[in-house]
Amino acid sequence: MTGAPAPSTWRRWAVAVFTGAVALAALVAGSAFGHVSGPHLNARLIAWTSAGALCVFGTVSTNRVSRLLAHHVSSMSLPTAGSAIRIIAGAVGYLIVIFGVLAVLNVSIEHLLVGAGLAGVVLGIAAQQSLGNVFAGLVLIMAKPFRVGQRIRVRSGSLGGIFDARVLELSLTYVTLQTDDGVLRIPNSAMLAAGVVSTPSTPLPPPAAPTAPAAPAASTLTAVSHPAEDAVPGDGPP
Repeated sequence: MTGAPAPSTWRRWAVAVFTGAVALAALVAGSAFGHVSGPHLNARLIAWTSAGALCVFGTVSTNRVSRLLAHHVSSMSLPTAGSAIRIIAGAVGYLIVIFGVLAVLNVSIEHLLVGAGLAGVVLGIAAQQSLGNVFAGLVLIMAKPFRVGQRIRVRSGSLGGIFDARVLELSLTYVTLQTDDGVLRIPNSAMLAAGVVSTPSTPLPPPAAPTAPAAPAASTLTAVSHPAEDAVPGDGPP
């Protein structure tokens, strides 16, 4: 059972929200009242000041939010996924800050967006399977069909049918399971497509010992008893 967030966590979230609000206000003020190449000094000062405030407060807010999200995911027994969430959230936040600063400074970002779009399409096609596993991992983390340490029964034709396992680890790419045959790492996309049902937390049965092939039945030899020869009359003892 999870309790209420600690006061320090609330303070961190408050700082993240406050710095994000200041960065947003700087973006609005710089876009509306600033002009970096305008004839008036005040417009140029507003543009440069807003760009600086957006860069500083946006960076602080992005850093705080990414750390808090990573801590929240790691507290759900997903340390690997927490580090990945931090990287993704940080990358998205820094991109927003960069584009905001360029917009305030009246720098044309059309060519930059076109290049970024083409690069994104190429990378998306090249890493289609990996990205599919990442999004499937995010769905598994949010939907929580199973947890680390839980015993489950997986039904999937692509994974070999029905088998019992215990969940060892969840990440953004693989689900690690303990099965009768050992440790099994399944891609998140395959795990998301499989049917999963929770089973009682009993130990896994030991693997069945291999049985030797049955030996062919030995042929039984039937002893044929020959009847005794008829005694010849007169051959008896004198």
